[in-house]
Formats: sequence, C-alpha cells, structure tokens
Amino acid sequence: MEGTNTQTKDPAATAHTRRRYNLLAPLYNLMEAPVEYFRYRAWRKRLWAGVPGPEVLELGVGTGKNIPYYPSDVRVTAVDLSPRMLKRARRMARRRPDVPVALLEMDVQRLDFPDEVFDDTVATFVFCSVPDPVLGLREALRVTRRGGRLFLLEHMLSSRPRLAWLMKRLDPLVHWLIGVHIARRTVENVAAAGWVVDRVTSLTKNDVYRMIEAHKP
Repeated sequence: MEGTNTQTKDPAATAHTRRRYNLLAPLYNLMEAPVEYFRYRAWRKRLWAGVPGPEVLELGVGTGKNIPYYPSDVRVTAVDLSPRMLKRARRMARRRPDVPVALLEMDVQRLDFPDEVFDDTVATFVFCSVPDPVLGLREALRVTRRGGRLFLLEHMLSSRPRLAWLMKRLDPLVHWLIGVHIARRTVENVAAAGWVVDRVTSLTKNDVYRMIEAHKP
C-alpha cells in the first residue's frame, strides 16, 4: 500500500517486544489491576472523551482496556503486535456491540494502511515499548488525514533530575524483563516525527505520566 514501510529498522528488537507481550498477556490485566483502578481508567476516560472521530485508529490496543471508553459515535480500527494480547481484546470488544471495532495484528512501525485514512489516532502506554518510537509516530502521521489529531497517554522520563537519573539506570533492565522503556522522551519524539504538539498535560507530580495532544499539519 502507498507509503507503507517495507521493514522495521530493528527486527530483533521488535521480535523481543512481541515475545515479552505474548508471555505477559495472560497476567497483564492482573499485573496492572491496582494502578488501572486508581489511575489509568480515569485517564483513559478523560482522553477518549476528547476524540471526535469518526474514523479512529488505536495503536497498541493490548488487552482492550480502552474499549469501554470508546465514544459510541466512532468506528475504531485497533492494532497490536501481540496475537495473545489481541485474543483478550477481542473478548472485550464483544462487550461493546454499539461500537464497530476491527482488531488487527500489526506492527506500529509498519502500518498496513494507505495514506490519510483515519481522522484521529490514539495510543495509551504504547510508545514506551515501540522499538523505534519516532518511526511508529511517523507511520501514525502518514495514515492520519491532514488536520487529524493524535491523542497519547504515556509514561516517560521525569523532568526531575534525580528521578530521571534513576530511570535511565533502570531502563535497560526493565526493557529486557518486560519489553518496556521507562526513560523515553515522548513529547520530543512526537515533534520529531512531524506532528505539531498542541498540548501536554502532566498527570502526576513527578511529571512521569503525561497526556499529549497533537495534530497533523
């Protein structure tokens, strides 16, 4: 399809991420249950309330934690790298018969869609694990229509020096264990991919969790 990447820059890193998420899939919801209950679900609801659509792409749908918050007037195409995560997302999608949802196995770094087919693109806690986040964000830009919006909920490197130092030291170990990077500079990556950053909202005092809104020029 027009504009689609022929390969990712680091297939080994992508394979590592897929293996980790396939391995974690059966326990993923249980692992995140406390933080999901006390923080994430409120943030997800807030993010999705601002997504106009109607044609929406969700990157890294995972086990389908965003599906309960999809607006009823949108059509969602949701992709994920891990088939075992998608299996659980399909169960969640069956609970939302009011929202048309297409669930596809796909690499964010290599989206198998034509150019400019979606009105908005959404991702929550995804670009911490994409091996090449700028490449993935460029692909998102490519498939989003001009003027379309990007909505992200992400954890990233803290602006507090001591915490940032610790996060950088722990990042290689955390990534090897669960496929996640904890020291990404996601706001900068969004801009580097060609998006125009409109708003960044810090959600925690340590500035780790942020909501990002951007648009395609």
